[in-house]
Amino acid sequence: MLETILAHKREEIAPLRVRHQGWRPPHKPARRRSFAGALRRPGISVIAEFKRRSPSRGNIRLGADPAGIARIYERAGAAAMSVLTDVRFFGGRLDDLRRARGAVGLPVLRKDFVIEPCQIAESADIEGPDCLLLIAAAVTAEELQSLRELAAQCGQAALVEVHNEEELARALESGAEILGINNRDLKTLEVSLETTLKLKPLVPDEIPVVSESGIHTADDMRRLADAGVDAVLIGEALMATQDPARKLEELLSAI
Repeated sequence: MLETILAHKREEIAPLRVRHQGWRPPHKPARRRSFAGALRRPGISVIAEFKRRSPSRGNIRLGADPAGIARIYERAGAAAMSVLTDVRFFGGRLDDLRRARGAVGLPVLRKDFVIEPCQIAESADIEGPDCLLLIAAAVTAEELQSLRELAAQCGQAALVEVHNEEELARALESGAEILGINNRDLKTLEVSLETTLKLKPLVPDEIPVVSESGIHTADDMRRLADAGVDAVLIGEALMATQDPARKLEELLSAI
């Protein structure tokens, strides 16, 4: 699935590549909200995600309003927000991110498949993402470091996502300052919190760890909190329910 998505993404960003040819980071980056700071709150922080659909789940909430959902998340206690901007596979768009961030004071993660500098240029040119997702499995070790450093020059943090020990080693070598552990196996699409529990002890204490995918219950929250995870990223469990605020409050009350 990842290879299919990346193949389409390379074609999709071709016009973007041309448009930003010769682009250089701004001398004075736009002021961003501190994504890392949001993860260092006492207890375990929740990054609440906005997405309309996914390859594994299909349609989730096609008609959802990003601004309205963002306000619900903020009132219910989310520390940060994630917004899917991939069009083809997740039904997202860049305007979703703009509208969500404009409605709240939360730092916002742009969740997409960032594989080239032109995508960072696109993010830098708008008042939108405070943090970008970089997937270790999607790029080489050299590209990962280069993209992370370029994002930093633009004032944007990077959440570096890994799925196994090999990717974790590459992420740490690249200088990752925020680490995401995705509990979904990219080959089988199966989800297990054991992935986070296995990899978390291998991460230096000073690097915030975010557990992603498969977090649905109060017991899931307690297991991850007991493991010392700093934050969780929750999407489907919130977007698929009729009352996202109640679900988020329920999960937060567990810890």
